[in-house]
Amino acid sequence: MPYLHDMSTPPQQPPSVPGPPDPAPQDTVAAPQPPAPQQQQPPAVPPQPTAYPYPHPQSPPPSQPNPYAQPTVPQQGNPYAVQPGYGYPPPVAPPPATGGNAVGRAVLWAVVGAVVASAGWAAGLFLTGGLGAGADLRGYRAPANLCSSADYSSFKDEYPVADSAPTKNAMKDPALDESYCSLSLKKTSSSYGDAYLTMQVDLHRKTDPAPEFTATWKNYGDSHTDYDVSPVQGIGDEAYLVTQDTSNGSTTTGSRYATLAVRDGWMTYTMSYSAYLSTYDSDTDPPTLDSVTGWLKTDTKSTLEQLKD
Repeated sequence: MPYLHDMSTPPQQPPSVPGPPDPAPQDTVAAPQPPAPQQQQPPAVPPQPTAYPYPHPQSPPPSQPNPYAQPTVPQQGNPYAVQPGYGYPPPVAPPPATGGNAVGRAVLWAVVGAVVASAGWAAGLFLTGGLGAGADLRGYRAPANLCSSADYSSFKDEYPVADSAPTKNAMKDPALDESYCSLSLKKTSSSYGDAYLTMQVDLHRKTDPAPEFTATWKNYGDSHTDYDVSPVQGIGDEAYLVTQDTSNGSTTTGSRYATLAVRDGWMTYTMSYSAYLSTYDSDTDPPTLDSVTGWLKTDTKSTLEQLKD
């Protein structure tokens, strides 16, 4: 009996050959398309600071002009503009200009600003002592006892008797150091002082004594009558010898006086000799002024060397 297929199961169909898709029917509604993304705008650039905190020269002038406005050079900062706040007001800016005149005026005012800044800097140094401020003491010191630190050995042959109680004092101050000595000179046969010797050294720490020193000693003969003044070379920066002799050749009456004043930097030194002749000294002859001035020069040079640290 032939095998019978189950009629309930449809026969297998051969696989279909792929072909072009069937066209969509005309009345089919197209699928909705997603919305196109909106083009985002770049973030706004924040305003950039200007080269100066003052109105730009091209801006309309404000209701009240700014006396401190600074001109600017186009495309380039001004390295010489005077900035406020340094104690010297900047130059007043010229009216705004355009074109080539603006550049020329800006450069001109930059130069003016540089000159003003330089002048202010120099003035500040001058007022504060920035240019080499400091006392020029050359290493000198003012000892507490000048009588034992100074040299007056040239007088000891003429006056061999030492003063047992010389006068001495000293002062220390931020502006001035000073040391002073005064002593009497005696011959062997004398009961009283035959002459007197004084010495003083001053260290000027705040001011240069040169102008006043020159005015005092160079013109000493103008303010004191019958005194002779002559400059001395080879001692310090400047030195003057002041002398007076009222004895007129007598050994018993009159007086003889000599002072050597020296300035070396901001140090001043004076060494003075004075002798008052009288009948009590009739048995001794006082030294001549030529001898005294020679002793003053020799001992002053030696003393200044000893007063250096």
